[in-house]
Amino acid sequence: MHPTSLCPSCRQPAETRRFTATDGSALDLDLCFACQGLWFDPQENTRLAPASVLQLFALLYERRGEAHRPLAGNLRCPRCSQGLVKGYDLAQGGRYVTYRCAARHGRFSTFGSFMVEKGFVRHLSKLEIEALARRVGTIACTSCGGAVDIRNDHACPYCRSALSLLDPQAVDKALQRHGQAARQAAAQAAEHTPEALADALIALERNRTREERARQRERFEGRKDDQFDLVAAGIDLVWSLLRR
Repeated sequence: MHPTSLCPSCRQPAETRRFTATDGSALDLDLCFACQGLWFDPQENTRLAPASVLQLFALLYERRGEAHRPLAGNLRCPRCSQGLVKGYDLAQGGRYVTYRCAARHGRFSTFGSFMVEKGFVRHLSKLEIEALARRVGTIACTSCGGAVDIRNDHACPYCRSALSLLDPQAVDKALQRHGQAARQAAAQAAEHTPEALADALIALERNRTREERARQRERFEGRKDDQFDLVAAGIDLVWSLLRR
């Protein structure tokens, strides 16, 4: 653990949380909820166990109401203080932005980019974008967090990522890709937690119904603000299912 790790964006002390790796060892990740970002030391982003991804969902849900600030123009590595290099990766969820240390100390990802990387999103269709544009003016890009005026842009003008949505069906498909490892993690968690991961997965499958899709549409259509965060809305909806 790095006791004095700073957020690469705001340079304030990061909040360190412990998660479980796929091999059962401990992973200490540095998070900044104000900047909505995570720092991964080398390979940590690929070593998170399925149960740890759900644990991260819980954290995002608990802190969903907090104000957050945009990323700084120049991000710095919390290990060596060198400037981070902006780049792009491609995953099943689509293209996403990541910021890497040139000295290979690790990478910084926004919460949205992490969800894209793990396949917890699906792209919005043209019809969905048009319907959303009639009700809201600006949304936050799932990949880089940039403001997108969806009345004029159907892709992020900053990172050119497709507009994506975090929703229960995408989450379910991502969990299925974890295969047997997710089921084993669920069985183990059931022995130790009152709200078993196994029950959460069953509830998620059970609620992939027309009623839930209608709830999601109503959530979007009822929003009247000028700013809309698809990641936050998706986390809210998915966690409400996981809690059942």
